[in-house]
Amino acid sequence: MKLTLAEISDAINGNVIGDEGVVITGVSEIQNGIPGTITFLSNPIYKKYSLTTSSSAIIVKDENLLNGKHGILVSDPQLAMAKTLELFYPRKDKSPLIDPRAIISENAKIGKDVIVHSGAVIGKNVLIGDRTEIGNNTVIGDSSELGSDCVLHSNISIYDKVKIGDGVIIHSGTSIGSDGFGFVLDGSGHIKIPQIGDVIVGNYVEIGSNCSIDRATIGSTVIGDMTKIDNLVHIAHNVKIGRGCLLTAGFAIAGSSEVGENCVFAGQVGVAPHLKIGGNSMFASKSGVTKSLKGGKTYAGFPAREIRDHNRKQAMINSIDKIRNDLNKLKKHK
Repeated sequence: MKLTLAEISDAINGNVIGDEGVVITGVSEIQNGIPGTITFLSNPIYKKYSLTTSSSAIIVKDENLLNGKHGILVSDPQLAMAKTLELFYPRKDKSPLIDPRAIISENAKIGKDVIVHSGAVIGKNVLIGDRTEIGNNTVIGDSSELGSDCVLHSNISIYDKVKIGDGVIIHSGTSIGSDGFGFVLDGSGHIKIPQIGDVIVGNYVEIGSNCSIDRATIGSTVIGDMTKIDNLVHIAHNVKIGRGCLLTAGFAIAGSSEVGENCVFAGQVGVAPHLKIGGNSMFASKSGVTKSLKGGKTYAGFPAREIRDHNRKQAMINSIDKIRNDLNKLKKHK
């Protein structure tokens, strides 16, 4: 595909700086720019590469970053690049297919234009919406429901009674609906508590590879609409995740905790059980949440506290060595 800088600019709602007729044939990284491609600059860490990149044009927020190169000025370079990638690499339409090597229960209800690949297993009373794709060796348990326009990649396990909304993407190796970690101690040891609840995944959720989302003990584990989950995330039984959250790699949340809308959790954050986290919260990497926290704030550390308090305490700890050295010097002068 070939597009002029003007055509790309129209598609991403930008303004061309330089020659509108420059022909672009693809997209490349700014640090590994390729002639004839377009790149973008949103993170200041990569600013130095704007001087040396071989890309023919750069998408930027500030015209001064172009350093005389051709480019497109936008308010959000990362969003503009996402749209540009869609222009050059559109999703390929796939023909409907039910592979004869798939195992589908007779009373499962399959929508229009569905794709079911080899080795997939679809259980009793399953409902699958229109244009949904089920990958190789993926298993859909009895009485589960999938909405329209979903993509489930290969080797996914969807247990019984899981409800998944429209436009959901799930990557390989993920398990949804496994038993919650529920046990009670008696004289003979740990006795398993039956996990009879379900899991509800909202619309336009994306779940990375090798994640585990447990069913509720009683009631529902819930993932809100538009939430995006990275690889290697664990969500325990009866957890409620609000709309539009971002959960990055290594995040784990214990049973019955609730998270408000639009929260962001950096890598390896842990949340203890039975807590409530307010909406629009952000958590720095490796934070440990041990109590319920208000929304609209940024937290860090273990235990997690407001980031300014965390930084103040860290500064005090870092000053201990200096204080000790000063005391040693005083002792020597006595």
